[in-house]
Amino acid sequence: MTFTLQPRWLVALLALSSMSPHTAAFQSDLQQQPFRISSTTQPLGPTTYGKAQRVAVIGAGAAGSSTAYHLQQYAANATIPLDITIFEASSRVGGRTTTVNALDDPRYPAELGASIFVSVNHILVDAAEEFDLEALEAGAARPSESKYEIGIWDGKEFVYKSMNDDLGFLNLVKLFWRYGLAPLKTQRLMKSTVAKFLKMYDEPEFPWKSLTDMVSRVGLLDTTASTGWQFLKSNGVGEKFGNEIIQASTRVNYGQNLGLIHGLETMVCMATDGAMAVEGGNWRIFDGMVKKSRAHLRLNTSVEEITRLEEGGYQLSLSKKERHGVRTQTEDRFDSIVLAAPFQYTGIKVSPALPHQPDEIPYVTLYVTLLVSPHRLSPKFFSTPTSPLADQDFDSIPEIVITTLPAGLDLGSSPEGVGPTKFWSVSTLRSIPVNGSAQYLYKIFSPQPMNATFLSRLLDFSVEAKEDGNDSVDNVDKRHISWSYEKKWHSYPYEYPRVTFEDLNLDAKGLWYTSGIESFISTMETSALMGKNVAKLIVNELVEKSGSDLN
Repeated sequence: MTFTLQPRWLVALLALSSMSPHTAAFQSDLQQQPFRISSTTQPLGPTTYGKAQRVAVIGAGAAGSSTAYHLQQYAANATIPLDITIFEASSRVGGRTTTVNALDDPRYPAELGASIFVSVNHILVDAAEEFDLEALEAGAARPSESKYEIGIWDGKEFVYKSMNDDLGFLNLVKLFWRYGLAPLKTQRLMKSTVAKFLKMYDEPEFPWKSLTDMVSRVGLLDTTASTGWQFLKSNGVGEKFGNEIIQASTRVNYGQNLGLIHGLETMVCMATDGAMAVEGGNWRIFDGMVKKSRAHLRLNTSVEEITRLEEGGYQLSLSKKERHGVRTQTEDRFDSIVLAAPFQYTGIKVSPALPHQPDEIPYVTLYVTLLVSPHRLSPKFFSTPTSPLADQDFDSIPEIVITTLPAGLDLGSSPEGVGPTKFWSVSTLRSIPVNGSAQYLYKIFSPQPMNATFLSRLLDFSVEAKEDGNDSVDNVDKRHISWSYEKKWHSYPYEYPRVTFEDLNLDAKGLWYTSGIESFISTMETSALMGKNVAKLIVNELVEKSGSDLN
């Protein structure tokens, strides 16, 4: 899952981002034919079963919803009756995609989780079209009151700022003046990397039984084996551009510096053509998938244990949150199980024990803070006494500030990599009329919770010290922060370089796993792709078994 900010300047720069319509020519060779459920495969042919095959999907996020949706599509194509049940521990569909209404007003929804998807995300784009969801240009509601749309701040100064207008040519000249040919080299490198990744969607590569083997076959193993720095340097991308532009992107998207994150995820951060978001929230895509799958949806229901039965199939032990407490129960019998959530966070016991349990991998802890305030971002916070006068007025502060490390500061592979800025990004999402005057909706990404003292500096207001020492945002006077909301996420893995990835099948029978792809690429689209892949493998196995023990 990517918590992406979508800058127009990056578009002008690399022709990667589609805030502007002038980038299509750079991406033409990456455009695929619209993705369809059947892809380029031939129909599996009619098969008749005497009973419906029962499949349990654990998790209703991007992977789980996509699994159910594609199971239904592929099974229908093969005339295989399926009975699909989705178990979701929370009260909603969407996983790490969710929205909150600013000021508790449904006119102002704000994404707390995965904020955008892009034109090359074929599964999401096609699903949004199929479900008749309106996809809006990312950042369309931004107030555009500053002279600058986006700035990259290193804790001392803005190392780069792009103008908040349609003069993309001037931004482009500015970039090449500062960085030479590094933007073009990065753009070409990104295009070649994405082209390799897109092979995973179609025959002969799709579906794949081993992600490790697939990564090797499409030629991405060297990319995942290298850190972002190693990958960029080996391909001739300059250090200044890497530190100031590319690292700012890996930080805002994944909370990781180039000395930690692998080369493939680094390129993913730069492949942002056609950024969009579904009106009302991206979760609506996955809600549409669940409904289209005709699965039984069991919300507020946790799977506590998966037991493999001697006679074949699986039994689930469940706990369901109800008004008066938690009710436990068992449910028989499922032919296949798809675990569509990171194993380490499910708490699920598997009996008998798995031959190999998925590795516990560290996830980034990300705090997302939404707040509404009448105050604009403060020039005092971002400037120093020696800063140019041009950086010392409100109009000089970009509406999006993303951060990088100061030149010469190398935190290596440390997960504590935020550095002197103390936050990953702050974004002005929109202006909101409140009592006849404009206030601003902000979103902040940070590795630690926001507090009143920090926000008073960021927005330049006074805050009184509390006798009890409480420095929480909730204690700020409503004149300064009229509304706030904080969410703590285990948002994505630390994308350390690696050359092997988790198996898709956990017991060499009917227990499947989707979250191994997150150490490869962690986005809504790739989770949906893994769900689609697992669905295809399950249906292929059912077709192979047809005419024998399943009749």
